[in-house]
Amino acid sequence: MIARYQTPEMAAVFAQEKRFEYMLDVEIAVAKEQAKLGMIPTKAYENIKKKSKIKVDRILEIEKTTKHDVIAFVSQVAETVGPDGRFIHFGLTSSDVLDSALSLQIRDAFGVLINDLQELTALMSKKVDKYKDSICPGRTHGIFAEPTTFGFKLAGHLSEMHRVVERLKQSRSQFSRLKLSGAVGTSSFLSAEFEKNVAADLQLKPEPIATQVIPRDRHADVFTSLAFLGAALERLAVELRHLQRSEVSEVIEGFSKGQKGSSAMPHKKNPISAENITGLSRLLKGYMLTAFENIPLWHERDISHSSNERVMFPDAFIVSHYLVTRMSALIADVFVDTDRMKENTQGLGGVMFSSHVLLYIIDKAGLSREDAYKIVQAHAHSLKKGETLKEKILADKNLMKKLSKKDLDHIFSGNVHLEHTLKRLKHFKQFLASGNETRN
Repeated sequence: MIARYQTPEMAAVFAQEKRFEYMLDVEIAVAKEQAKLGMIPTKAYENIKKKSKIKVDRILEIEKTTKHDVIAFVSQVAETVGPDGRFIHFGLTSSDVLDSALSLQIRDAFGVLINDLQELTALMSKKVDKYKDSICPGRTHGIFAEPTTFGFKLAGHLSEMHRVVERLKQSRSQFSRLKLSGAVGTSSFLSAEFEKNVAADLQLKPEPIATQVIPRDRHADVFTSLAFLGAALERLAVELRHLQRSEVSEVIEGFSKGQKGSSAMPHKKNPISAENITGLSRLLKGYMLTAFENIPLWHERDISHSSNERVMFPDAFIVSHYLVTRMSALIADVFVDTDRMKENTQGLGGVMFSSHVLLYIIDKAGLSREDAYKIVQAHAHSLKKGETLKEKILADKNLMKKLSKKDLDHIFSGNVHLEHTLKRLKHFKQFLASGNETRN
């Protein structure tokens, strides 16, 4: 991933030297168990643990000759250990180390990502509370529908983020696998019991049945969970972009001192963070397709997956973390124009209260739904500039014989919608507090 979209925390997990350190963790854990069983001398294990050092430049130098990065890695580490270095990688095949090390790496990457995503959900939860009664237009098809509140809008996105967190946790769990079963997965040298013991030492779970590699459906699951993250962040970003449109003007992204929106138009404040999140989410979702293509490898394995995984895993996790931190900054600094939102609920003559007017007429005027619908629709569609639906209903003398101005005032105030919205939000908060969102 280019430096522009890197975060220090996630970039550190995928640094070149760190990758070799994860591989060395596996090699040392294997040597430890082999020493316990008398497969290698205890002194050899102690020297491997004590003297092993990673020298990336030397690994790359050796790889120029071997054309094999694991062999280069093993040779370099063995050089630092001395004679006992011959016991490093004893009985292993390359994928035993690579796949197991990748499990350690991705476990740590998930940890960084989930931690900051939970901070985002906590921030969103505070915004839900802050704007729970900030009434605003709800829109379907981009057209006024019924009133909602900005807090309720955010609650829908918050609920989705909680599901994303749970998916990420589940994906981390299923991916945290160790594989030491050899060239074709049959454990021809190191037993399944041996594998189980090393897995416990590294806080991983042994892969039940492997080929030369851990089955790639586990890897596809990781990218699927990340794609869900991207989609959730994009949905929120798109909503914020729409609400920032000039003719809507209900929110404005934070704008720092000295910031400029356009080289030509000094007035511009653009939704650049939300647009950035939208674009990078597309990239993130795209990795999922390649991950699924990696599942059907030839026989016990080929290496068609290897090249793209070297790119995809670091890029996907780095961009995922960048997206989460960028969204957190956006949500923290966004300006919410509650007055404009309230004003917009009365836009187009207050037509978004038509559904409750319809129900009120059916209830009080004794009309069929079809007849009541025709009346409300006719009034709503005939509004001229400056006219309101409420005025049209009040001017309908035949209709008003059975209706109450006080009731209509209450409907068009928005209080009916607000009352029920707040009840729904209270139920939602109780739902989250009970843990149901993460269990269901």
